[in-house]
Amino acid sequence: MSRTPWEVPLSAGPSAPPRPAPTDRAAVVAAVERALIEFFAGRRAAVAEMGPVVVAAAEALQDFVLRGGKRTRPAFAWTGWLGAGGDPDGPAAPAVLTACAALELVQACALIHDDIIDSSRTRRGFPTVHVDFEQRHRDREWGGDAAHFGVSVGILVGDLALAWADDMIAAAGLEPVAFARFGRVWAAMRTEVLGGQLLDIHGEAGADESVEAALRINRYKTAAYTIERPLHLGAALADADPALIADYREFGTDIGIAFQLRDDLLGVFGDPAVTGKPSGDDLREGKRTVLIAEALQRADRSDPAAADLLRRSLGTDLNSDEVTRLRTLIARLGAVDAVEQRITTLTDRGLAALDRSATTPTAKKQLRAMAVAATSRVA
Repeated sequence: MSRTPWEVPLSAGPSAPPRPAPTDRAAVVAAVERALIEFFAGRRAAVAEMGPVVVAAAEALQDFVLRGGKRTRPAFAWTGWLGAGGDPDGPAAPAVLTACAALELVQACALIHDDIIDSSRTRRGFPTVHVDFEQRHRDREWGGDAAHFGVSVGILVGDLALAWADDMIAAAGLEPVAFARFGRVWAAMRTEVLGGQLLDIHGEAGADESVEAALRINRYKTAAYTIERPLHLGAALADADPALIADYREFGTDIGIAFQLRDDLLGVFGDPAVTGKPSGDDLREGKRTVLIAEALQRADRSDPAAADLLRRSLGTDLNSDEVTRLRTLIARLGAVDAVEQRITTLTDRGLAALDRSATTPTAKKQLRAMAVAATSRVA
């Protein structure tokens, strides 16, 4: 069967991604990088046929994906496959690695759209995609509104990332039965990501300020596609038994929520030189995170004036002094300590699920290290 120009034979031949050792995180990251580079290279001819406008958008997506990132999601999926009995030296390994790498394109879609929704101007120390194209519009003195143009292109580049994630999996060379198992989990994950984003937008509108609502957002917007579903995808590819899948999902949900809670703290207290985003951005964006929900809950009980200040300040163009004042207030209310305690509890519970699981000892050790890194990071 002949391939279309949109298909890339990543699963065979001398250009196939290297097969990383089961416990070598650096090798996994390098293999994912190579798979992504090969994939983008295979798209160039078809994109070129549509002209320089589409080429520019595709190049922006490629730059965004390859510019940075820890490759957390592919690493969890790959390790989940290994832990469920996948053979890194077997014939299926290159196709599995490529399918895992496609998670980076889902991540790109989520981040590009998230930056638009949050009106973020920078990502990893660079202009966000929509801001980049807004500036291109201004530099060329084109007609119409530059900001609207940038947002429009950003939406389409994010859509392209999601479409290409599916294409990358289709071209990976998975066996049909494995592809079918993978596809059911993949479909659930995509719906959860989009549903989580909708919940987040609803939360920012202030309709529900509860800790429970914020945790629900974390569950579906972040935990599901960051750790839980990647592990589930790896397990599905290995045809794991239901008990291991259940333990993986419990571990992934708890560690994924803890991961997002750490991100919530960094969004308010993080160092811009490390995070690549302006200090206090979550406050300016008005994000109703667990941190903010905890602060509001405490302020409503003990300090109504502080609660009023928080509500009036969230989602406004705060200067550095105002950000510092809100940081001090949030910490004084005990919200930071409460979130740290929740991170510890979730991490301990997730690791307990991992410990009792039937995953291989090597993968268990690697997943433990990845969980600790994800929940205690500074960027």
